[in-house]
Amino acid sequence: MSHDSAASWQYEVPTAGSRHLPPDAGYAKALTNQGYGFEVAVADLIDNSIDARADKVVVHFLRDAERILSLLIVDNGHGMDDSALDAAMTVGHRRDYDDRALGMYGTGLKAASLSHADSLTVVSRTKRSRAAGRRLTAEGIADDFRCDTVDPAYAQDLVDCYDGIIEWQGTVVRWDLVRAFRTVTPGQSDQYLSRAISRLETHLGLYLHRFLSRGLALDIAVWDVSSGEGMLGEELDHIAVEALDPFGYKVPGRAQYPKKYTAPVEGVGDIQLTAHIWPAKSRQAGFRQIGSLNERQGFYFYRNDRLVQAGGWNNLRTPEGHLALARIEVDLPSHPNPVFSLDVKKEGVTVTPSFTAGVERAVDAAGHSFPAYLADAEAAYRDGAKRSEIVRKPVTAPGKGIDPKIKRVITEELPQKPGEDPIAFSWVPLPADRFFELNRDTNTVLLNKSFREDFNDGRRGGANDAPVTKTLLYLLLEDCFGLGRWERGRQDRIDYWNTILLTSVRTQRERRERGMD
Repeated sequence: MSHDSAASWQYEVPTAGSRHLPPDAGYAKALTNQGYGFEVAVADLIDNSIDARADKVVVHFLRDAERILSLLIVDNGHGMDDSALDAAMTVGHRRDYDDRALGMYGTGLKAASLSHADSLTVVSRTKRSRAAGRRLTAEGIADDFRCDTVDPAYAQDLVDCYDGIIEWQGTVVRWDLVRAFRTVTPGQSDQYLSRAISRLETHLGLYLHRFLSRGLALDIAVWDVSSGEGMLGEELDHIAVEALDPFGYKVPGRAQYPKKYTAPVEGVGDIQLTAHIWPAKSRQAGFRQIGSLNERQGFYFYRNDRLVQAGGWNNLRTPEGHLALARIEVDLPSHPNPVFSLDVKKEGVTVTPSFTAGVERAVDAAGHSFPAYLADAEAAYRDGAKRSEIVRKPVTAPGKGIDPKIKRVITEELPQKPGEDPIAFSWVPLPADRFFELNRDTNTVLLNKSFREDFNDGRRGGANDAPVTKTLLYLLLEDCFGLGRWERGRQDRIDYWNTILLTSVRTQRERRERGMD
């Protein structure tokens, strides 16, 4: 369009040709500083797995005796061939997404990974193609966007390691030189992994809860590559991530809720709001264990069933203690629109004033207004504050070795002592006259390894095996940790508990060997 200097205001800027300007190699620095949190970055990669129609995903921490080495995310999705791998690893490449995809911008794999690791490797296979892989490093991007081809033999070996997940097709995303791992001092790997996995489990359980409820199998595992046989070594820990439903109360905090409201929003039309009121003083994980109650009140936005904002009022109002029970479920329109915009990390939604104006005018099927819902949520909070409750004694939290489902119930039922390391369980060699010992320095219950098969139907068992035995021991022994002086009477209890439990496990072994029920 040519420019006429005598014309009035130009509603469109005139142009005189165009040119292509490829990104400078210095873009690598911008790519690695996108502000992704660790849990958010991992969740972004799992979005790719879900888009690939995976129903099994494992987040795999690899370590040796001294340090944490790598993080891998493994899925059984449809996989990628050579050309698809090239496209996936091309910086700036944007693929087409359908209306139900979780991916949006085409940058998540690279930006999320290189925000935390100096080396990103992707190995994949499809039903019709052999295993292949590509490696992208910050150094390679600076070297004119160089991408390395993974040795085909290694690609096949890595896929073979995960044959329990990748049967005919699937993908492995591998992070090496993870910057956070390199800050862990020697001897602190267990503590770091315990905290990191707990945060990751909570984040994934919350933001992917709809997929988990529908059957997505998502596990977090830790393996020691320096022990055992094979490339991956021996499993040290294994957690099945459970759905953390922010609306998963058993009974609502107010009769006739949840209610559906219709908000007329200029620019997109009617938006459906599902308004919930939690019961006051609930101990359920979906209420208490997903963050501050002030931060978690308000709107929960979903895009294609993936939670993309967990709480917040988006300029409708400010958080207030008496609205802690109020949560509103909103499914975003699948089509592009001028009202809702989602950031590249998929952890927050920006809205225009037309949304808040529409919410203020929202009504339910009976004609009740949205402000009436807020008044009901406030009344439920105040009614709950008047009710007295039995105060339960705080306990030291359960830790490694106890199944996550059991840990969650314990956490829901009993308040936790702050600042204490969780109580872990470990099978180790012990004298024949001891069923268990306590290591009070590390808050660990040591179980006699020679009895392990007796609690696992003759098998070795996994990291979270013997759930009933471990839970009963946890309840029995919890108050033996975190004490000052060790009393003789307490030691005497440990001794006679051992004697009784030894007789019990030997009786169980005899019955199993005789084939008795």
